Amino acid sequence: MVAKKQNKPAPVITTQDNRFSAVEEILEKKLEDLTTVLSDSDNGKSKVHEEVMAMVEKGLFKIALRRSSNVKSAAAAFLGMNRNTFTDKMAKLGINCEKAK
Repeated sequence: MVAKKQNKPAPVITTQDNRFSAVEEILEKKLEDLTTVLSDSDNGKSKVHEEVMAMVEKGLFKIALRRSSNVKSAAAAFLGMNRNTFTDKMAKLGINCEKAK
């Protein structure tokens, strides 16, 4: 008996998938440059992940504040988080509304 070949539909690639892929590719190239600069550690233990994540988070917070005219609740909503969480993280990152301009 011969098995029938089943035609499976090709996966659907949406415009959003393409957009995310393009952004991921750009981000990866930039991160490659950043990690090259940051990976030179004196004590042998790298803090690349910690440093890059702090930079990314700080940048996102500044962008959110600029786009919301320094309104914390609107900036928090832009990033998809609670205003209190946003304010706490902002303090930990050393950001105030005046610096974000």
